[in-house]
Amino acid sequence: MSNEYVHTIAAMGTVVTIRVVGPAARPAHRRALTEAVDLAVGWFQRVEAACTRFDENSELRRLSTRIGTPVSVGAILFRTVQFALQVAEETNGAFDPTIGHHMEKRGFNREYRTGRTVPAECTPADDITYRDVQVDAKHETITLLRPLVLDVGAVAKGLAIDMAARTLQPFKNFEINAGGDLYVSGSNVHGRPWTVGVRHPRAPDQIIERFEATDTAVCTSGDYERISPAPFAGHHILDPRTREPATAVASATVLAPTAMMADALATAAFVLGPTEGLQLLNRLGVVGLIVTPTLELHRTAEEAA
Repeated sequence: MSNEYVHTIAAMGTVVTIRVVGPAARPAHRRALTEAVDLAVGWFQRVEAACTRFDENSELRRLSTRIGTPVSVGAILFRTVQFALQVAEETNGAFDPTIGHHMEKRGFNREYRTGRTVPAECTPADDITYRDVQVDAKHETITLLRPLVLDVGAVAKGLAIDMAARTLQPFKNFEINAGGDLYVSGSNVHGRPWTVGVRHPRAPDQIIERFEATDTAVCTSGDYERISPAPFAGHHILDPRTREPATAVASATVLAPTAMMADALATAAFVLGPTEGLQLLNRLGVVGLIVTPTLELHRTAEEAA
């Protein structure tokens, strides 16, 4: 009798796999499970439709054409932008969702399914920062004070994972894997906490560290994930303060209560580097591992203990 159910789709530029284990995965419960999994994967499609900068019809792209006026947006986009701005404030701009224009200038402007180039609607000034975006929580409006290109990819995928996890909570024991960003709940198929491996940044078939985790998100930002096309050089994680690829870290992994938090903080720690990155993670009370280009491992205080 099978105690495991697996469903895989392509969404948000990656492969999303949902794995449910234990009694809830048995054939007798299959109808309720498949319905719940369909709802869970639907969150990836809904978040992508609202938050992608690679579709002229997305809510985010439509927002970018409205400059200087408060724009009412849906709950998904509002929550994503609001959280991204909070992380930007917490990191003094080391994380900044207004980096989109510089991402596009470095060749990260192609729709992942078709390869089609998606042109920007504007040419922002070089001194654009997250302070050029305002949110009004009471009215759920976003105001772009100047022309800019939002990129909320480091938050949106995490939100999709979190909403999928909330949908699957009644099934207790499951894993959601979106291109290596995870949420694990309950126990694995052997009744133990899930074991999560952190990819070796210089040897893709090796693991550099392992964590046991449950009811936790685990997200990694690495310099090996996406490389700029010619004639550019470097990976996709830009330091918003220099508009160049951050170079002090090879990968940063964060374990946090939500994937939205883990994903954003992994990106921020990557940009900040080992010392300031660990200070950020320790201050916020999350577990993290930062690997340098020379393969030195730096752990947060909780993990080191």
